[in-house]
Amino acid sequence: MKKIIFFLLALIVLIACKTEENKMHFHDEEHHHSHYSSMSNVDAHKLIFPSRTPDRIIVNLTEDANHSFAVNWRTNQEIDTAYVQIAEETHGPDFLLDDNKQQFIANTEFIIVENTRDQEPLVKAAYHSAIINNLTPGTNYVYRVGNGNNSNDTWSEWFQIETPSLNQNKPFSFIYFGDAQNDVKSMWSRIIRKSYKMMPEVDFMLHAGDLINHSESDREWGEWFYAGSFIHATVPSIMTPGNHEYDKSVDRKKISALWRPQFTLPENGPLEELKETCYFLDYQNMKVISIDAQSFYNNEESANAQTKWLDSILAKNTKKWVTITMHYPIYSTKIGRDNKELREKLKPLIDKYNVDLVLQGHDHTYARGYASNQGLGKTIVQDAGTVYAVSVSGPKMYESQNQDWMVKRGEYVQLFQIITVDNDTINYNSYTAKGDVYDSFSLTKNKKGKKTLINNESEVSIRFKKDFVKK
Repeated sequence: MKKIIFFLLALIVLIACKTEENKMHFHDEEHHHSHYSSMSNVDAHKLIFPSRTPDRIIVNLTEDANHSFAVNWRTNQEIDTAYVQIAEETHGPDFLLDDNKQQFIANTEFIIVENTRDQEPLVKAAYHSAIINNLTPGTNYVYRVGNGNNSNDTWSEWFQIETPSLNQNKPFSFIYFGDAQNDVKSMWSRIIRKSYKMMPEVDFMLHAGDLINHSESDREWGEWFYAGSFIHATVPSIMTPGNHEYDKSVDRKKISALWRPQFTLPENGPLEELKETCYFLDYQNMKVISIDAQSFYNNEESANAQTKWLDSILAKNTKKWVTITMHYPIYSTKIGRDNKELREKLKPLIDKYNVDLVLQGHDHTYARGYASNQGLGKTIVQDAGTVYAVSVSGPKMYESQNQDWMVKRGEYVQLFQIITVDNDTINYNSYTAKGDVYDSFSLTKNKKGKKTLINNESEVSIRFKKDFVKK
């Protein structure tokens, strides 16, 4: 009898302990999911809050990419003075010698980020930026960023970067991304990393807007920088803003408070408000132009200024190739998403100056084609006009519809495009997240400016299933 009583008491104690353990587990789970959905508090803290050690390091192309590059990074506000050290790369550690290094002081701006919309914590950070100039074209450099003292915890690692060649005919490549926008850390990360794995010698990356979803979300910007990691610090980027880079709380009238502190882009646009959003730069034998499509719609002054400015830039162009990037498509992929005003003002200039590529986002689908259906069903297209592309790199997907301008159409697939410019030829290849070819063509231009396009057979031609929840 005593044994039975003892057993029952032990069983009661065991059940009580298990119940308490389950309660504790439940509260832990509840606490875990109460902050930043899919991330632990530790991950969220690392993404959001800066320390003395530099983070969110990114290199941008400048207007004079042959002789300079721009670098931005973030620390906490204990660091009020910061520097960039740079040297020509060597085979060993001798670049560390004082005689081989140069040091540039950075511009520092204290920022307080308050995102009440997403109930994020208040973030105080110091954003640092510098333009490293007087560099030698076609040269490999190493650089690091920090606060100038000898403590390793306030310096980044050394990064490698190469300036473009003065040889206008030397081949170069860049990667074009459509919208990343949602689930950037968990799902867009594989796209930028796969693209880099396939083209590790890429010269720069181009982002066609909507890098994140909520313009003022410091956590989402942290995810974007985390996803690209060291790639952002070694491969220069350029980006054009999308509607989600504009603050929704003020009707998309104001660019994100973090856009200019965390990027340094050319300031050669037509208006003060368009600095670092509407700009141009030259990269070897290509001119690249960013149109701020959201500002274009915000007010008539911006639309007219950008139109007049684009005309003047294209009229003076001496480069063999011209690429324009903007977020809203000239030709959209679905009825009801048409951007008529943008097309009416800009397409006449695109036609007049025979622009080669227009790279866009926004529609969360894929399409590639021409102003007319001249190339539909053809392998070789003579007298090819401007090629328009719309792409998406993140997991947010929409449906599309057949349109007259389309040669290739796709949906429900994450993509990136590797574009190689080799003297008289542009080779364009769109890839899925698995690295399969989704779309491919070659564009050749002769000395008279006449273009011939060859459509290449792609390995993937099916429409992808839409068996997931759209956001």
